[in-house]
Amino acid sequence: MGATTPVVLGSVLVSTATPPISTTAVGATGVPVVFLHGLFGQGRNFTQIAKRLQPEARSLLVDLPNHGRSVWTEGFDYDEVADLVAEALATGIAAEGPVHVVGHSMGGKVAMVLALRHPELVDRLVVVDIAPEAGGSLGEFAYLLDSLAAIDTTALSGRAEADERLAERVDDPRVRGFLLQNLRREGDAFRWRANLELLRRELQAIGAFPDVGGATFEQPVLWVAGERSDYVRPEHDPVMRGLFPRTTLVTVRGAGHWVHSEQPETFVSTLRAFLLPVA
Repeated sequence: MGATTPVVLGSVLVSTATPPISTTAVGATGVPVVFLHGLFGQGRNFTQIAKRLQPEARSLLVDLPNHGRSVWTEGFDYDEVADLVAEALATGIAAEGPVHVVGHSMGGKVAMVLALRHPELVDRLVVVDIAPEAGGSLGEFAYLLDSLAAIDTTALSGRAEADERLAERVDDPRVRGFLLQNLRREGDAFRWRANLELLRRELQAIGAFPDVGGATFEQPVLWVAGERSDYVRPEHDPVMRGLFPRTTLVTVRGAGHWVHSEQPETFVSTLRAFLLPVA
């Protein structure tokens, strides 16, 4: 956060040394598409997906608060996160009109709240493997957060040692690679980019969904589920369609929760069919 004095906006702790929302642009032409990552993620997780939408799309990869290069906060609130993202979009990529928004997991909930609170900013919405309700197993995420927090980053000699330590608790090298993208070197030491203390403390809030007060979003919505995931279930359908009446559900075979990394070919083709104009 740097040495500057922070300013508190609601539950958002803003420092002049850290942007509230950090973004990365991919491409310069085509329809605008915004990507919102899930827990432990960063905007850069969608870099290859964004590149494969070129030249028909130009993408904005967002670091959500408490992740990547964006601000760390004192608490977690989906309304406030969505409003921060809305401000960044309204003064940037969405200044001239609405944009397509793609959100995965936690980022999918932010995307839904964004569309419901700021519908003028969103053209089409893609919600990836999450529902607008509290649900899914938080145990896996709690375990992963604990696994990262158990590593003494001040004593690490390098990323290889971090991987060895994490392997004691996380067998899957693909998952370890994803998590270790959060490890950042600062001089001779390492630290986590993600605000692990806040994420551990607020995990129940992250797993919930806010009261949207009867709001609906009337534009087209693509709801993408992983076949091997339980985050989108039949009982979620009435709530989803109540909030988003023009929802189409697509289930990606062979995919778990991280649909875009497990089945990237199918994910890209699905996005292209839904978001991009037909030649």
